[in-house]
Amino acid sequence: MTAFGIYVHVPFCAARCGYCDFNTYTPAELGGATPDGYLAGLRTELRLAGAALGSPPPVDTVFVGGGTPSLLGADGLKAVLDAIRAHFDVAPDAEVTTEANPESTSPRFFAELRDVGFTRVSLGMQSTAAHVLAVLDRVHSPGRALDAAREARAAGFEHVNLDLIYGTPGESDDDLLGSVEAAVDAGVDHVSGYALVVEDGTAMARRVRRGELATPDNDELAHRYELLDARLSAAGFDWYEVSNWCRPGGECRHNIGYWNGGQWWGAGPGAHGYIGATRWWNVKHPNTYAQVLAEGRLPVADYEQLDAVARHTEDVMLGVRLRDGLPMTLLGEAERRRAATVVEDGLAIMRSDRLVLTDRGRLLADAVVRTLLD
Repeated sequence: MTAFGIYVHVPFCAARCGYCDFNTYTPAELGGATPDGYLAGLRTELRLAGAALGSPPPVDTVFVGGGTPSLLGADGLKAVLDAIRAHFDVAPDAEVTTEANPESTSPRFFAELRDVGFTRVSLGMQSTAAHVLAVLDRVHSPGRALDAAREARAAGFEHVNLDLIYGTPGESDDDLLGSVEAAVDAGVDHVSGYALVVEDGTAMARRVRRGELATPDNDELAHRYELLDARLSAAGFDWYEVSNWCRPGGECRHNIGYWNGGQWWGAGPGAHGYIGATRWWNVKHPNTYAQVLAEGRLPVADYEQLDAVARHTEDVMLGVRLRDGLPMTLLGEAERRRAATVVEDGLAIMRSDRLVLTDRGRLLADAVVRTLLD
């Protein structure tokens, strides 16, 4: 059975990080929108969603992302989960995740989340180097993410993730290795590591354009990835997707659902959903979101129907990034010939009729996809 999840987007942030281009809003940008108004709209959207789907399948995973979901507090996150349960059948063994900013958490916060049914926490750490956090405009102190991870574990969370960013201008190899060592020592079972991308329209992009910051160098990013992978591997973590490592059993089931072509309802301002062959995205601003729902309509800004070619392209793009590899049965004759070239180039191996990236291939995953689909 195809996995079915629910993603809930919380659009609030206390401050905007210089590298972030997500659909988030600081207090000055909200135009009067409030968390209570957001929650009221979310309840309406989930009610309309349940009615639109008729008899939706059991929910295997819930992921509350943002933005900064922890700004809602434990009571607000309980309200999110209650709204989902009111209109959907959440499986007894469902994975229920929330993202959190370390500065807006506490031991009591984590204990209350466990009590209401959250099973997994993902914390934005990025780095333990103060000068790296400063370039990223992160507001938490270097050690707070580690303390938060330990607090989550003490509250009973078996599954805790720390997000790292590598390649920030001014970051050294030792800065990155220090961050990885600290994450491992914090006792988490999952680490996500992302190369810094300078997105158009962000404060960081403007600083790069003015010459205040250097553009991340691709060779340096590759080197940092190798350092990250080697240290995590030595600590008992294994990669299961190009940017994600975990201890045995620590995989994020919600994200695996995305990568394996699962279905999900996306709720909240700017959220994306995918049901059947339809992908849609909601209106972005919380005020517009509330206004549309007040009219009794789903807050869909636009949608697209994915044809067979588009679905195949996505299956290849996502599947090739997984440790389990890409089933050769998914590929056409010409793509199989190109897969043989990828193997000859040392970018992948064949394992039980699956194309699996080598260590070098993981650094060039996008190039592998382009070769297969060319």
